[in-house]
Amino acid sequence: MVPIKTEAKENQVSHQQKYLKKFIARYTERTKTSKRLTQAYRPVLADNRASAGFSLPFKEIVYPIIAKRSQGSRIWDVDGNEYLDITMGLGVNLFGHNPSFIKEALEEQLEKGIQLGSQSELVGEVAELICELTGMERVTFSNTGTEAVMTAIRLARSATGRKKIVIFSGSYHGHFDGTLVKAQTVDGNLSVVPISPGVLPNVADNIVVLDYGNPQSLDVIKAQGQELAAVLVVPVQTGRPDLQPKKFLQQLRQITKESGIVLIFDEMVTGFRIHPGGAQAWFGVKADMATYGKIVGGGMPIGIIAGKADYMDGIDGGMWTYGDTSYPQAKTTFFAGTFCRHPLAMAAARAVLKHLKTQGPALQERLNQRTSQFVQTLNTYFEAEGFSMRMANFGSFFGPASSGFLPSDTLSLFICHLIDREVHVLHRGGVYLSTAHTDEDVDYIIQAMKDSCEELRERGFLPR
Repeated sequence: MVPIKTEAKENQVSHQQKYLKKFIARYTERTKTSKRLTQAYRPVLADNRASAGFSLPFKEIVYPIIAKRSQGSRIWDVDGNEYLDITMGLGVNLFGHNPSFIKEALEEQLEKGIQLGSQSELVGEVAELICELTGMERVTFSNTGTEAVMTAIRLARSATGRKKIVIFSGSYHGHFDGTLVKAQTVDGNLSVVPISPGVLPNVADNIVVLDYGNPQSLDVIKAQGQELAAVLVVPVQTGRPDLQPKKFLQQLRQITKESGIVLIFDEMVTGFRIHPGGAQAWFGVKADMATYGKIVGGGMPIGIIAGKADYMDGIDGGMWTYGDTSYPQAKTTFFAGTFCRHPLAMAAARAVLKHLKTQGPALQERLNQRTSQFVQTLNTYFEAEGFSMRMANFGSFFGPASSGFLPSDTLSLFICHLIDREVHVLHRGGVYLSTAHTDEDVDYIIQAMKDSCEELRERGFLPR
């Protein structure tokens, strides 16, 4: 039977459509230059962020806010609008935008030049600082997090002589083919398949995808232990910040150690954010290798692979000294990159690491506490007002809890309402607080979220 539309429902839909038309006009007028530039360059610029969150009803407001400048907790767009930013460079800007100590380090290096091919004089010191803060033994550098994860997997396979790796559903490890797979039921059987066109099906042959935090996943790893080169894990996923399985990670460490499996922590987001020693220090789990990026680069592109010498020696053959008969004895795998150890990235990284070392764990502790209070305030409001939304945080990154938030279209509209209230957030990716956010900033963001909820409820997009 075809359901009969009631007059009340028809009136509600009409009411929503009229409201959307007015809101879209208001939003696009305020951000008209961002929209104009997005459209003008679409023929030549292939940009997935320009279509993120696409939905036909909201087509006219699907475009990124184009920034002109930034400072501290704020960005300014090409129309002159000022925003409180909680995207924070997708987790890069722990200290806010354009902090003076990083800016000065970059300016100093620019005066000296950008020497590629020769070794930057800062590389050794940066590696030493990373080892000191993380407890790792050796370090090498790449340009991106994707490259870092790719290299860590290659090192693990080279060292163990095994092919298979384990990853977990919900994890993001970059955009190279080697991890672009998912678990999917095909003809009643659970299989591993590519997540997108262009990724060859045979990529999935040597990847096992398991449920994160599920004790049964540990049983699978134990059973297949002698076939596995590595287990690659994002300790706390940005899409599920409420899933923080400490016991699971500790058991995983024990199983991988017993089976000779390389445990790799992907700490692109958690590294240096939750604690100077990252999620490993937080959970009391020592990985064999870890990958870092984002924060440590201070805004410059960087990827870091760090770990035990047994595995990192695969980069250069291991330790040897001048003046004796020693030589590089470890078996090596392939690794290269023109821009690895870029002088500007090294200058920014040294400034960041020295700042973190000077400040100590108190920097993260203060920011973690502020973010927890922020999330608690919002959740108290959601519950009191009857909204079926909950937030969660892991340190200073936060997002929707797994147990409930908004349907995708409503979430896109909610994000646009935040942007309209001068709070900058992307349609996908985590959200973060920085040391540059003040108490007044946090209060403003909370009020903007409350006001957005109220407006959407008033217009029938959220239930009363």
